[in-house]
Amino acid sequence: MYKSVVRKFLFQFDPEKIHHFTFSTIKTLMKIPLVPSITRNLFSVENPVLEKNLFGLKFKNSVGLAAGFDKNALLFDEFANYGFGFVEIGTVTPKPQPGNPKKRIFRLREDEALINRMGFNNDGVDVVVERLKKKRSNIIIGGNIGKNKVTPNERAIDDYLICFEKLFEVVDYFVVNVSSPNTPNLRALQDKEPLTELLQTLQDANHQKKQPKPILLKIAPDLTDDQLKDIIDIVSSTKIAGVIATNTTISREGLESEHKDETGGLSGKPVKERSTEVIRYLADKSNKAFPIIGVGGIHSEEDAKEKLEAGADLVQLYTGFIYEGPGLVKRINKSLLN
Repeated sequence: MYKSVVRKFLFQFDPEKIHHFTFSTIKTLMKIPLVPSITRNLFSVENPVLEKNLFGLKFKNSVGLAAGFDKNALLFDEFANYGFGFVEIGTVTPKPQPGNPKKRIFRLREDEALINRMGFNNDGVDVVVERLKKKRSNIIIGGNIGKNKVTPNERAIDDYLICFEKLFEVVDYFVVNVSSPNTPNLRALQDKEPLTELLQTLQDANHQKKQPKPILLKIAPDLTDDQLKDIIDIVSSTKIAGVIATNTTISREGLESEHKDETGGLSGKPVKERSTEVIRYLADKSNKAFPIIGVGGIHSEEDAKEKLEAGADLVQLYTGFIYEGPGLVKRINKSLLN
């Protein structure tokens, strides 16, 4: 029903406008008595077999919602009702920013993909913190952090530290985003020297806390093997908790849709294979030395299993959730039970 009716309707409208419309609709529906419990009965799979203990956290299942979907922490409690084991909010920056000019999201229907050039549009860390303080569910929350567009790379560490300190009490783990293609020069921070300095600075701040929290690094699928080797070295030297592989790609290989030449990050089915390759490379070359969260092109239970078999410990959905609907979370969890 989702693909034949709901998606057909939603896809008639501008992607960004329909995203806000959908959020408002879910928010309203979840305030109606019994709707949250009905939603949980429809989409959640509760079983101790699905639980996963990773970097000191207990996940009720391995399927999460990737950053960028609920970037302003508006619906994390509501998404818990759809069966997710964890929700990653953000990317959050110290100051609010509008992001890039619209139109900035494009559906590539023939490719079952999206291109976005949002540019870290968000309400700013202070607003997000206040929303997270009102959390009602026990869903695990990841905080994906970045730098403001106007902050030069030489001062990027300051922005990440501000977000880290302000979010510390309201998230369960952190993700350092240096891999979005939509903030000018951001990906330069993936180079070995600046990235090591950034992660070590955050780790030093982390170790000042009574109970440090896991810090993960989100990387691009466009890194070379040599750069991936550097990532393994950096994770080893800074002792961060793990890696999220991968963000969106700037590659346009094999696309057929009319919007294929739009600038921005490509997500969905076209990134699936490369994302899995990166996961397998990191897992194999590091001898599975650190946890990996796999994201990129998961549109079916088989896609999720492929990521897990390649070496991922958890998976995240974004574009697949849009194309396949909330039933995808249940199908993946049921397949993992079997």
